[in-house]
Amino acid sequence: MDVLSEINWPLLAPLLVLQAILTLVALVSCVRQEETNGPKWMWVLIIIFVNVIGAVLYFLIGRKNE
Repeated sequence: MDVLSEINWPLLAPLLVLQAILTLVALVSCVRQEETNGPKWMWVLIIIFVNVIGAVLYFLIGRKNE
């Protein structure tokens, strides 16, 4: 429990909130997108389990621009 008390929460909290917002926006975008580059279920798993990098990868290469 000493480790949790040593964390600088005022510095870390905004980053956690931004990560949560980015993940949520990527998931909503993926669900609403009709076609993606690859299976949609794969992108949902990547967004959820790879966190920030997964959401960024989805926006860069996962969305199919028509």
